[in-house]
Amino acid sequence: MILKFQPLLKTLVWGTEKWVLSGVKGSETTVAEGHLAGKTLNEVYGREFPLLIKFIDAGQDLSIQVHPDDALAYERHGCRGKTEMWYIMDTAPGARIVSGFSKAITPDEYQMLAESGNIMDVLAVHDVAPGDVFFLPAGRVHAICGGCHLAEIQETSDITYRIFDYNRPGLDGKPRQLHTGLARAAIDYTVHPDYRTHYEQAGNEEVVLVRDRHFIASMYDLTQPMEVSLEDKGDFLAVICTEGSGLVGGVHINAGEAILADYSENRISFVPGGAKLKLLTSYVPDPI
Repeated sequence: MILKFQPLLKTLVWGTEKWVLSGVKGSETTVAEGHLAGKTLNEVYGREFPLLIKFIDAGQDLSIQVHPDDALAYERHGCRGKTEMWYIMDTAPGARIVSGFSKAITPDEYQMLAESGNIMDVLAVHDVAPGDVFFLPAGRVHAICGGCHLAEIQETSDITYRIFDYNRPGLDGKPRQLHTGLARAAIDYTVHPDYRTHYEQAGNEEVVLVRDRHFIASMYDLTQPMEVSLEDKGDFLAVICTEGSGLVGGVHINAGEAILADYSENRISFVPGGAKLKLLTSYVPDPI
């Protein structure tokens, strides 16, 4: 079964998010067409869908934030944590993202820097360009900055701890809530030499970008048709179009749209509709 879903557009203080596949309670995407039109993703899947997939268009910098891991999120909120990845689709000149620490600090030093508004002094800031990939395990401090348009794949969770928000008001004119104390125990303070996800670009074949227990994500940069086996892709394959247009299993897809193929399909075809079709796919190897 191959299904297309009606996206949800969310307007935020810094820009917009388009949720194209969501099982988040209260923000579930619904089937767009066919005999299942109007059914939620969770109804079709039979339980909470494990991934949330969205497109993010950042007109301004997002807050400096962190997400709890599964254990802490279940303990505090009764839900999944939030491991995620970003695939950069387009950028304005000078676009950057924040990922990880640039120097080692202790939890006490974090508390002091966060409360004084100086947390940026110890964060790693990265220039970005289309095609860049960042994997963000739960616990990594991060932020998308203005001028980035990207696709995000994450666990089904909407738990975010804001650490710093540039002292700006929210859409209601009031300062947005910070979660300095909650974030302290959620942060992974490890400093890494490189926070980018490196991969070899290749045309007309699967290029695995992220291989994690929460999801596996791949890129297909196509100039010709291709068939992909679904036998080793868990019980679903989420397909989102990041560039161009074409057919996925015979269903038309444009940039900024998503399609879901479930385990009843043995193989699926990807067919460019023009000179190029870029597809980002993801699945959960063993449902969590």
